[in-house]
Amino acid sequence: MTTTDLPQEADAAVEPNTWRLDTDNGSMVPRSALDVLVDLNDNFASGRFGEYQPVPLGFGMLDKTIGGGLRAGELLLIGGAQGTGKTTMALQMARNVASSGQANVLYVCFEHEEQYLLNRLVALESALAHLPQKTGAIKIQDVRKEIMSSWMGEGTGGTSLTANPRLRPSLDRIARYGQNLFLLRGSQSASTVDNLRKLVQRHRVLSGDRRLLVVIDYLQKVPMFPEPANESEKVTYVVNGLKDIALSEQVPMIAIVAADKEGLKAQRLRNHHLRGSSAINYEADIILIINEKYHIVAKVNIEFNPYQAQRFRDWVVVSIEKNRGGQDNVDLEFEKHFEFSCFDPNGRAVQEKLIEERLYNE
Repeated sequence: MTTTDLPQEADAAVEPNTWRLDTDNGSMVPRSALDVLVDLNDNFASGRFGEYQPVPLGFGMLDKTIGGGLRAGELLLIGGAQGTGKTTMALQMARNVASSGQANVLYVCFEHEEQYLLNRLVALESALAHLPQKTGAIKIQDVRKEIMSSWMGEGTGGTSLTANPRLRPSLDRIARYGQNLFLLRGSQSASTVDNLRKLVQRHRVLSGDRRLLVVIDYLQKVPMFPEPANESEKVTYVVNGLKDIALSEQVPMIAIVAADKEGLKAQRLRNHHLRGSSAINYEADIILIINEKYHIVAKVNIEFNPYQAQRFRDWVVVSIEKNRGGQDNVDLEFEKHFEFSCFDPNGRAVQEKLIEERLYNE
């Protein structure tokens, strides 16, 4: 086929790289579908198609439901009331991705120091290695005691943490993936959306094609300057910014989101109870809502066996409220081991009937 065989309209085709607008805030460069297709083919031919490969989060049933994991450009939000395990789940996901070797992870936490997160990882590792028995696992409140014991040399033979027989197995496991997991204490002055973008860009410069997963704990704490008049405006800006980072920098992103006052009083926490702005629901690709199973299981499941209710206290229900790339309105359950700062990753579909109202008042 020659150029004379093309439709007449092709004479008006725009030459590549000529249609663009450069501004002080960045450039706008429309690309034809053909250009995108050529790039895709080149990437496929050279084996560069990492953005099409999901990064498994290490929770089997969850990964299966969302299509194998989280992809570049996707924003996953984790919502729930206080104490339901949002940070526990997010940190365990970060650990799972880092230990798999498939990507580096940047965990930005606005509520805890890096050493506190490391203590939680120590407890987590000690439990995951022994589930379901948890024999030999170290509770989170005991990790600090063991560290102090090592420092004082009480029965450990010195001041090295690895000399402590209770800490060493966890420390050895963390050492295997520790170079892939980066912990950052979020700053109310420095950790803005723009600076987070620059940090992600800097990672690409330093690591080349190495993939990166970013975790924000939590979204409402990301600062904005100047401070807006209301939280809704701030949250809209932040969630839009995080989604834009995910898309433009081609990184998967997880952010924890707090519940609003109505959600904390609601019969069952849902995605519309996430605090700050309706933009949260629009921008997210995947929304997970964590509820205590004890609070939302139907009474019919326990009326003939009151002891069953106590078992439900050991589980949370993770509802996939939104899933842009697959099935939603799915309820999964995971056994919680909060004394060891972890969940059993081998979750399952909820079999019992769930209700909207809470049956019990704590």
